[in-house]
Amino acid sequence: MSAPERIPPRGLTATADVLELLTEGELTVRGRVAEASNAVLLCSAAYEGAEARCVYKPVAGERPLWDFPDGTLAQREAAAYAVSEATGWGLVPPTVLREGPYGPGMVQLWIDADPGAPPLLTLVDGEEAGDGWRPVGLADVGGGRTALLVHADDPRLRRLAVLDAVINNGDRKGGHLLPAPDGRLQAIDHGVTFHVDDKLRTLFWGWAGEPLPDEALEALARLDAELAPGAPLATRMAELVTRAELDALRARVTALRATGRHPEPSGTWPPIPWPPV
Repeated sequence: MSAPERIPPRGLTATADVLELLTEGELTVRGRVAEASNAVLLCSAAYEGAEARCVYKPVAGERPLWDFPDGTLAQREAAAYAVSEATGWGLVPPTVLREGPYGPGMVQLWIDADPGAPPLLTLVDGEEAGDGWRPVGLADVGGGRTALLVHADDPRLRRLAVLDAVINNGDRKGGHLLPAPDGRLQAIDHGVTFHVDDKLRTLFWGWAGEPLPDEALEALARLDAELAPGAPLATRMAELVTRAELDALRARVTALRATGRHPEPSGTWPPIPWPPV
């Protein structure tokens, strides 16, 4: 399976072009994602003859959360993109902060998921995950029955599990995964991230406690260097999250490098998001 990379929209050939389009392009609202808990608008962005679909999440449409009360979800989405880029894995679609039709907000490249892509999550009968799968836990499927929730033993998901541990993702659901037709994987919805407390909630616990692969340790080493005071990533993160959150981010990277293992559920916070999809 090919390694994940970003998918440029029609007429664009490089990430820099995509970011320029998202930042400078004229946004036209085409619709709204009705099932989203916050305002999520489907738009087109047009700039110097290039056009692409994108998602616009205005800050004005954010609903305050008890643990994220300050209307900073858009900044956290941009911060997740910055960290993803620094790992070299490109797991988050190009994301910018800018003014839009309804005020400042987050604008992110729209990704078309491949409807024919193999499933990354499924339910199986019995207590064994089977070849190519990792167990998450038992799920109530109604009628007094349970089934084992499993996720694919997929290197793309393993990278995402590491990224989520770094950014302290409090809401990694199955519906946030967008496998593209060329085999790349993109992940969306990173507003509930970078909290100073352990908030990790995910469906991808299948590697919990296992040693991190070499590529993850290499990515963490890069992050450690790029989060040093004065480094470009640290400077950018200081614009997007609080000083305490930046310190907590550094501490998580340091802890992951020190243990060399995937994290395990803390026992003090629900480890599985609800609803899971």
